Amino acid sequence: MLTAGVDLAAEAAGTALAVVEWAGRGADGAGARARLVEVTVGVDDTAIVGVAGGVEKLGIDCALGWPDAFVDFVSAHAAGRAVAGEVDGGMEWRRRLAYRETDRRAREVTGRWPLSVSTDRLGLTAMRCAGLLARLGESGVEVDRSGSGLVVEVYPGASLRLWGIDTRNYRVDADARRRVLAELKQAAPWIELGGFEERMVASGDALDALVAALAARSAAIGSSAQPWPEVRSQAEREGWIALPTGALRDLAHPLD
Repeated sequence: MLTAGVDLAAEAAGTALAVVEWAGRGADGAGARARLVEVTVGVDDTAIVGVAGGVEKLGIDCALGWPDAFVDFVSAHAAGRAVAGEVDGGMEWRRRLAYRETDRRAREVTGRWPLSVSTDRLGLTAMRCAGLLARLGESGVEVDRSGSGLVVEVYPGASLRLWGIDTRNYRVDADARRRVLAELKQAAPWIELGGFEERMVASGDALDALVAALAARSAAIGSSAQPWPEVRSQAEREGWIALPTGALRDLAHPLD
């Protein structure tokens, strides 16, 4: 099995791609092993689409859609249908526009709000992501924003925290990234980093791409949060973050 992870940015610069190869259990019953076979920084949509055709799951670190309430509001405003009584609802009303159902679920699980695709700079990256998803679909890749197809939305920082890894300052500090990698190797000695460790110490984008590929594995083996039936259609429009529901070791022992 191959899984891939993309730390998406608004431009190719700052976008990283990682591919992890998973070897199944041997006759001795030992768990799977993982080998990082590629980490590239500065990748464009063409490179991502090219890799997608050869992997079982592709994890993308970006919101795959916008909140339904936000889309309805912008459409009504553009058409001149919005009236003051419907759009002056205070902070709680604004939060409904700012956050998706999956963002609310992520806050319940992690205690932190993800970035808002409606109101934060993440929206610029999401615009690129929308084009990427269209290109993936045109190439024959199954795109279901709820995560049931090849593509799944992931959240590397939250995944690390749920796996018990200290994420303090890792996005901005090389020493912190070295600490994250050390903790990751200790918790998952079956991961072979293939000589890419210094590249991930130097680049938080590269490290997040690796974590995105690991989170994609979690989704591929059914060890991540799924939208419940009542919100599935909403998740198919808004996207759904596949937060890990098991330990990091589960990635190598999916049948235990």
